[in-house]
Amino acid sequence: MDRKAGVPPSAAAEISARLQASGIRVTAQRLQIAELLLAVPQHLTADQIAGALQQRGLVVAKATVYNTLNLFAARGLLRPLSVDGTRSWFDSNVEPHYHFHDERSGSLTDVALPEVQFSRLPEPPAGMEVAGLDLVIRLRPIR
Repeated sequence: MDRKAGVPPSAAAEISARLQASGIRVTAQRLQIAELLLAVPQHLTADQIAGALQQRGLVVAKATVYNTLNLFAARGLLRPLSVDGTRSWFDSNVEPHYHFHDERSGSLTDVALPEVQFSRLPEPPAGMEVAGLDLVIRLRPIR
């Protein structure tokens, strides 16, 4: 296992191949960010990613983190989320799904599509089609 990356070499090679297949030039910093985010499905902010990299002894500028996350999102490797208006999240699960948002802790949890039912959506304006639907179910402790 690579001490700094925290993932087995086989997983690192697989993640590198995913980047290349998405048309992304693999650099050391991009690979470090990808290994952190893409090893398991999760929801992280850019600040959380920068902090985790720093804890591993890796120095990556915050601008590099943001640029890399936006590149990964543009290539379909991540799903950007705006949940509470205070920060952006990046979801490594790009399959269609919804989210629970714990307002106290800020954590996000995936909700599978079949767990939610809509009886009807409004007709989109002329010349438009529905491209997707985002749903965030906000949670707080019972008082």
